[in-house]
Amino acid sequence: MNSWVLFSDTCRYRMENGWLTPGPAMFGTESSLSMFLNTLTPKFYVALTGTSSLISGLILIFEWWYFRKYGTSFIEQVSVSHLRPLLGGVDSSSPSNPNTSNGEADSNRQSVSECKVWRNPLNLFRGAEYNRYTWVTGREPLTYYDMNLSAQDHQTFFTCDSDHLRPADAIMQKAWRERNPQARISAAHEALELEDCATAYILLAEEEATTIMEAERLFKQALKAGEGCYRRSQQLQHHGTQYEAQHRRDTNVLVYIKRRLAMCSRKLGRTREAVKMMRDLMKEFPLLSMFNIHENLLESLLELQNYADVQAVLAKYDDISLPKSATICYTAALLKARAVSDKFSPEAASRRGLSTAEMNAVEAIHRAVEFNPHVPKYLLEMKSLILPPEHILKRGDSEAIAYAFFHLQHWKRVEGALNLLHCTWEGTFRMIPYPLEKGHLFYPYPICTETADRELLPTVFHEVSVYPKKELPFFILFTAGLCSFTAMLALLTHQFPELMGVFAKAFLSTLFAPLNFIMEKVESILPSSLWHQLTRI
Repeated sequence: MNSWVLFSDTCRYRMENGWLTPGPAMFGTESSLSMFLNTLTPKFYVALTGTSSLISGLILIFEWWYFRKYGTSFIEQVSVSHLRPLLGGVDSSSPSNPNTSNGEADSNRQSVSECKVWRNPLNLFRGAEYNRYTWVTGREPLTYYDMNLSAQDHQTFFTCDSDHLRPADAIMQKAWRERNPQARISAAHEALELEDCATAYILLAEEEATTIMEAERLFKQALKAGEGCYRRSQQLQHHGTQYEAQHRRDTNVLVYIKRRLAMCSRKLGRTREAVKMMRDLMKEFPLLSMFNIHENLLESLLELQNYADVQAVLAKYDDISLPKSATICYTAALLKARAVSDKFSPEAASRRGLSTAEMNAVEAIHRAVEFNPHVPKYLLEMKSLILPPEHILKRGDSEAIAYAFFHLQHWKRVEGALNLLHCTWEGTFRMIPYPLEKGHLFYPYPICTETADRELLPTVFHEVSVYPKKELPFFILFTAGLCSFTAMLALLTHQFPELMGVFAKAFLSTLFAPLNFIMEKVESILPSSLWHQLTRI
């Protein structure tokens, strides 16, 4: 006999004969529930769990296919886009997942040497800033790998084969190879005892000076000595290969000194003076674009809120043939966002659509995020900042830290800019679900950035931002777990039907026990006549 028919006939018979009293029995008493469960066969449990497993498996397959194609969960997208507005919620950000990835990324890691590491254009002073951080916190802000790259840069730019002709330069050639900071500083003082040596002043300004004012004083002395060496080597540069190398070295020294002097002026609040020094330096040495002095200029102009000049600089350097940087891309996005961010509202934009200016701003943000997806979390203060390293990896976490460290204040100064960034930056990943395989505006995202960033950043107190990172949406994980759980129940029920039936009865009895307890309390409190009338209604 069908179990449900038996159960319903029994209930009807008991009610007609007065056995089924109004109250909790109307909702399923413990005895009727037990009777119903006793009539169910093991085949019913097998069919139930098998059907549940099949349905959850189909949902899982569909969710995974949709996620592979569009980079987001279908259930999550429908709930956020359609159900949430009906319930009165407002979605202020794109529902897409910013951390999609290719599952094979971890097996294809490249070595650090394959990723080009750049000198940070805005690197801090070791003595006046990095060492001060160490004194206060007891932590080393620079990694050994980063400092080793700086030592190689110093040997490349500040030494040449003709150093043996000048005793002070010969001493400094050895000093740049020293790993011990005190040994380098002692060698610099030794070189200055022989003559005014520009590179010796540079070393002392970078590593011994404990304040920016003291560093500026030493750089001014270095500038005086460096200009003299530059003029002398300029007159002899065409007299042989040796003199050409010496002139090239003196040019690098002079450019470095002037740039650091401009940075000192910027840090001491003399921003207009710093801008003038940078402009003069770029005019005097237009071919030395490898130093990226325009990034220092952009930061100083943003501090002055001289947005017209910022746009002029971007027009010159944001060219398709030139290498991009986070500073270029995000500054361009900031200028476009500035035109619309003060009046931007996600609710209004969802109702009327985006205007042309808003669309341009959103596209600029998407372009910047595609270039370096690590930056928004630092600008939105979703992740804490640390001191930037002396070298950065373009499109990596190190570049994002260096950019946000100096430019966060400029984004905060533009009203609504961070709100616009917050509402739109994740939409980039709907266009590019798998940046490892393809790019929309730039070449595919390099997979070697994580390895290089772990070498450049102090992982002891900073969690390196990894992108793309494989993070599946919640609903895919939920359906996968549900499918696995029901499949396991189906297998156990098929193998041990009697035992699983006992467990099912015990589980349902426990599940309905609180409801039965509440109904018994309600029946004991309310008069039987009132309860009878309510049940009839």
